[in-house]
Amino acid sequence: MALVIFRSKIHNSGCYTTAPIKKGSRVVEYTGPRITIRRANLLYETARRTYLFGLTNGKQVIDGDGVAAFINHSCSPNCEVDEIRGRVWVLALRKIKAGEELAYDYNLYDGDPGDKALCFCGAPKCRGTMYSEEEIERRSKLKKRTRKKQKALARKRRKALTPALRLARRQAEARRNRTKRIYTVNRLSVSAKKRRGASREAENRAGTRRAA
Repeated sequence: MALVIFRSKIHNSGCYTTAPIKKGSRVVEYTGPRITIRRANLLYETARRTYLFGLTNGKQVIDGDGVAAFINHSCSPNCEVDEIRGRVWVLALRKIKAGEELAYDYNLYDGDPGDKALCFCGAPKCRGTMYSEEEIERRSKLKKRTRKKQKALARKRRKALTPALRLARRQAEARRNRTKRIYTVNRLSVSAKKRRGASREAENRAGTRRAA
């Protein structure tokens, strides 16, 4: 059995088999240096793509450097991975034909909150993400809790600002009322001037008639 790397229909480069593979066969081992999770985070903090595989001890990951690192994710895979006596193997879930691209379900269990880890496998029952179903549920609950905390914080801030807002509203209302009074006084003054002017004009007309 030979494995080769070609352009993938799923994502970037993928791993293909040139010979048929029997169900249950060990296809390839996931190899690479074993490093701590802390070191991996430091090494790949800004990396766009990594080939890290988490081990069951929860303390280390394999920094993939072999052919297995090119096997893509699929929500309908033909392979699976299993850690056997400390070694990680890719196993055939079913009979795989020559020329098929190998894929297994990544079942990602961590990641940045904003990282959606989108899936492009195109399977009929694609989850839309490479996260496991358990991780999807956990992230959904975390998102709800975060929203709830944000709403509570917003209410707390509004409550703390209420006295200041009330004072600002009173001051704005006072300014509006003062402006209204000034406008009313000015309007009355203009009306009074018009009345006085009209009265004088009437007196002048009356005096002109008597003189005639």
